[in-house]
Amino acid sequence: MNVQFDKAKTLNALLFVANRVQRKDFHKIFKIIYFADRQHLADWGRPITGDTYIAMEAGPVPSRLYDMMKIVRGDSYLPDTEGLGRFFQIDNWMYVNPLKDADLDQLSPNEQEVLDACIAKYAGLSYDEIKEKSHDVAWRSTARDFAINWDDIAREAGLDETEVTCLQDYSTMHPLPERDLTPEELYNAIEKEIDYIYAQD
Repeated sequence: MNVQFDKAKTLNALLFVANRVQRKDFHKIFKIIYFADRQHLADWGRPITGDTYIAMEAGPVPSRLYDMMKIVRGDSYLPDTEGLGRFFQIDNWMYVNPLKDADLDQLSPNEQEVLDACIAKYAGLSYDEIKEKSHDVAWRSTARDFAINWDDIAREAGLDETEVTCLQDYSTMHPLPERDLTPEELYNAIEKEIDYIYAQD
């Protein structure tokens, strides 16, 4: 499906999580955001960040977010031209030190609710526990160090084939919606698109 990366939402999802978990290491934050993206896709027809998740040995890694964190850490070939270092720092190579809280205007109430739920569910897990939970069917269906297909993430989230096909069809006409749609609203939107296409014939 056609999923669009949203840098502002990604940055604010990072700040939202990092300000609300005790252990702020890359691994835990990456996994919580992955679970939140997966759940929000199931509930509202689109992920929060739209990042590309790479199936690394320790679980899914959001590649664009990781790039942003490497820029701040100083080991990226890209300079910090956007001033990401104003929002967070990296301590001891792998711990996020948030300098600001998330701008909640950049995250919808539903996105905040899903992030809160995933923090409550996963923040207290150990490294091995959260790693094991992230080794889901979508991760296992992907070769190591390759991008995980969003269709597989949707199936892992509990969407059936009809719902996945609806998302595929909708996202080929235009990117997944910027606002939250319930599955019923998404289905109705697709039906309207199809009716319009047939009306032009």
